[in-house]
Amino acid sequence: MSGESLDFDDLVHRAWPAPCQEALDGWVLRYADGVTKRANSVLPWATPDDLDKAVGGAERFYAERGLPCVFSIGPRASPGLDEELAGRGYHLVDETVLMVASTAVEPASPAHEVEILDHPSQAWLAAWWAVDGRFGDDGLGAAERIMRGVPASYAAVQWDGGPVAVGRSVLQGGTLGIYCMATLPHARRRGLGRSVLRALLAHGRKRGAGEAYLVVMATNLAARSMYASEGFTPSGGYHYRVR
Repeated sequence: MSGESLDFDDLVHRAWPAPCQEALDGWVLRYADGVTKRANSVLPWATPDDLDKAVGGAERFYAERGLPCVFSIGPRASPGLDEELAGRGYHLVDETVLMVASTAVEPASPAHEVEILDHPSQAWLAAWWAVDGRFGDDGLGAAERIMRGVPASYAAVQWDGGPVAVGRSVLQGGTLGIYCMATLPHARRRGLGRSVLRALLAHGRKRGAGEAYLVVMATNLAARSMYASEGFTPSGGYHYRVR
């Protein structure tokens, strides 16, 4: 599967919806209390009539909220904007790979028992935040608001009375988005994350998903290797420009 027909920018935007969104001359300014660049960045989906004015407006929007101005540069970004931002002193960070897979064939069975719920329990959130909580203790509430902004499924492998490997999926028509894959350090190298992934794919397939996608940091070679072994192939990517 190439993923050429998928509008990744829109899929990712809708699967991780910022509570605050404002339109600016064809762009979307997103804000979620600073939790994740994905929900606190500009989606530059069109070429504004006045680029200087649009960039200035975006910079004021985030400055008023105490944040740096961040642009998400994906497949739908305005042509030439990446180079323009680089020339304005915006630094490239967090290169991210998009990967896709078909769910037409039943995925291999998980090697571990996986629980799937339609809401994130506090234990699920704590396990995910223990791995991905780069925004301080106060950020978990904002992250939960983002997650609850769209219907999703939450998978977990329980170990010693609590979840140690978790993941989230969002069904978007016939496409399944995989998010929040995390395994606690002491539980790694046991295939638990693989079981979570397989369970989410099977769950999505039963609900009509014919294809799946996920995003992973380009530097996370271990995760990329695991996803590739489960049938995911690279299909482009995106990065951020920050100043």
